[in-house]
Amino acid sequence: MYTSKLKKCEKGLSKKESSVLTHINKIKIKKSIISMILPVLFLLIWNYYATKIGNNAILPTVGKVFYNFLHAFDNFIGLGSIPRNIGYSIVRVLLGYIIGASVAFPLALLMGYFKPIRNLCENFINLFKPIPSIAWQPLVLGWFGISSLARILGMPYGPQFAIMDNFKLSMIFLIALGAFFPIWGNIIFGVTNVRKVLIETAKVLGASQIDIFFHILIPAAGPTIINGMRMGLTASWVCLVSAEMLPGSMSGVGYLITHAYELARMDLVITGMICIGIIGALLDGVFRIVISKNFSWENKVK
Repeated sequence: MYTSKLKKCEKGLSKKESSVLTHINKIKIKKSIISMILPVLFLLIWNYYATKIGNNAILPTVGKVFYNFLHAFDNFIGLGSIPRNIGYSIVRVLLGYIIGASVAFPLALLMGYFKPIRNLCENFINLFKPIPSIAWQPLVLGWFGISSLARILGMPYGPQFAIMDNFKLSMIFLIALGAFFPIWGNIIFGVTNVRKVLIETAKVLGASQIDIFFHILIPAAGPTIINGMRMGLTASWVCLVSAEMLPGSMSGVGYLITHAYELARMDLVITGMICIGIIGALLDGVFRIVISKNFSWENKVK
């Protein structure tokens, strides 16, 4: 008797669960359809005006750009394939991003926690914050010239030298500079806005400055720090095109865009822009996953 009742309960629960899952799937499908409306509408309007203008040097058709992606491994205008140029750009961005973050992270933590250091450095650093990366180009060229990682490492001429010579110090510096300010600003904001009650309570309980720094300050400011790292990566991608416009550049999506513009190949310009947008969105998606998995508690606390 009891077992039959239990089976009925289980069947009832399973029916409810299946109906809930069905409802959730319907919502997801509806959201997916709604999210596709604007992109499809944009493509239709773009293709309509491109066909009407009929000039690839002004606005190429969607089909022309799509053709470039279908033949991504072709040697475009003597600059190599799209994946090859994307590979060089990704390495440049990651090198610059790591350097920029390595400088910004400890400096911002110290400035956020120790007020004398913040008073000493903040106004000075803020002087450079509004300057766009493209304005640094003449100065950076004077500092680094066409020096590359291959020349610094003293590599002999050969295939490996040819690869490493693509990573110019001037490009990496510009990308690092672009990453520095968003990371630095967000970390300072996060650290200075940690609730004082947490720090004071830790002091009363006998925690040392090091314990407070590593076990209270950094975890409490964690969501803002991660957001700063995310914004820094986006800024690195923004600086990519201006970095790859520098003399000595012979590869990368940014160089492909500028060189294609000189040859009036607007279809390649748009192809490069789409590549930068897609890769930037994918990298940003990694940070969003990290935030949703590790910092979802922040919304619940608020």
